[in-house]
This record gives sequence, C-alpha cells and structure tokens, in this order.
Amino acid sequence: MTPQNWLGRTFNPLKAKISNDPYYRFRSLDEIAMATQLGIKINVSQAGVDDWLRLPGISIHQARMLVELLGMGVELLCLEDLAAALSVPVARLKAWEPILEFAYYSRESHLAPPKINPNTASIEQLKTLPLVSDNLAAAIIKNREEQGLFRNIVDFKGRLSLDAQEISQLMHFFQF
Repeated sequence: MTPQNWLGRTFNPLKAKISNDPYYRFRSLDEIAMATQLGIKINVSQAGVDDWLRLPGISIHQARMLVELLGMGVELLCLEDLAAALSVPVARLKAWEPILEFAYYSRESHLAPPKINPNTASIEQLKTLPLVSDNLAAAIIKNREEQGLFRNIVDFKGRLSLDAQEISQLMHFFQF
C-alpha cells in the first residue's frame, strides 16, 4: 500500500525532499525533471557554488570556476556560453537546460549589484563601491598585503574590525 496524505494523493518522499531541501543534489535527469515540475530553477547569473553543485556531474572545481567567472563580470547568457566556460560540448549540458534560467542583468541594475573580490581588487575598484570610503579601501589593501588573502566575509569583518551594520551593507558587494 502506498502512503497517502489526507487529500487522497500519493505521497512521494523524493518529491518532498527535492521541494524542501534547497541544497539537494540531483542525481538523475528524472530528478531534474521533477524539480522543474516543482518550479525549481537555477539562475545562472546569480548562482553560487552550492547552486552549481546541485547539478549531476559537475565538480567542485567547475562550480568554483563558474562563480569566479561570474564575479569577474563574465556573462553566461545561454547554454552555449556555459558549455564554453566549462570547456565541454553543448550536448553534454542539454540535460540541465530545463532547470537552468539564463537572465541578463544590467550592471546598473539594483537586482544584481556588481560584486568584486577584495583579494584581487585595486584601490580604485574598491572606491567605486557604495559605502567604501578612501580610508576603508586603503585599509583593505593594507590588511591584504600584510596578512594575506581574506578567506570569507567573516574573516574580512574581523580583520578590518567592521561592525555588524557595516558588514551587512558591504557583504552584497563582495565575492570571495
């Protein structure tokens, strides 16, 4: 006997898991199809490492590289762009197409503020960000040169002695 809910519909535990776990890693094309039916999409332009790792067959190295490319301003606007970035044939990625959402965001858009890597940015690049004063930009460069690369936003906050309010505003503009 199959489990049923109070509406008399068959309960599918896998469907429930996919629906409720935003980090669920799809194992098959059937699971991607199921996720698509549930309305789940991966926005390519805003995907993080965890989003990419949901796709079957992608490695951590590929996921990190894609996030770095996006952080540098490289636009992935179609499946062909994604295939070129991964150096694989388009046919290999066709199975992912139903769950991928390609979108263009203007650099001036507030929907996708430009993100820069404070480990590689010049002082001029840092000063272009809202809320980054000349003093803060200089402190970022000095700290980076003296203590090495920032590991993440928490390390960044601690090393620069930023308060919670400052970091909550700045974190939208940095990508490590």
